[in-house]
Amino acid sequence: MKMDQQKFQQNCAIKFCVKLGESATVTYEKLQRAYEEHFLSRLQVFRWHKSFLEGREQVEDEPRAERLSTSKTDDNVERMRSLVRSGRRMTLRMISSELNLNRFTVHQILTKDLDTRKVCAKMVPKNLTTEHKANGGMRVLIFWTAILVLWIISRRA
Repeated sequence: MKMDQQKFQQNCAIKFCVKLGESATVTYEKLQRAYEEHFLSRLQVFRWHKSFLEGREQVEDEPRAERLSTSKTDDNVERMRSLVRSGRRMTLRMISSELNLNRFTVHQILTKDLDTRKVCAKMVPKNLTTEHKANGGMRVLIFWTAILVLWIISRRA
């Protein structure tokens, strides 16, 4: 039996239980016994139960808009590449809002297509060039020197 058909049958059963005055918990337990392995989740049963209590008559799901899979285009990959290379520190949420893409798509493009990873708050290439390593090494040296100076000052106080 297909899942859609089972869901339809379970929705009918939930509606029937609501008409009999059964609670959502009792309805859920009955569905568990009747459908053994392939029953709706507790949350789904409670949502359907509530909607039937509030007067819903339709047993089928509301039609949903199909998601377009066009957000991961070559154009969007290039736009993101130029945005990341512009040197700004941006979060996934910021990039997502700037390019009008969802965060999952942004993450997929950054990690799979642009082959980047997060270092602090900046996306950088996974394979650093010797120039990147040299610049990064100097920053690390300056950072640890500053930490050492602060530690020495705090010990004197």
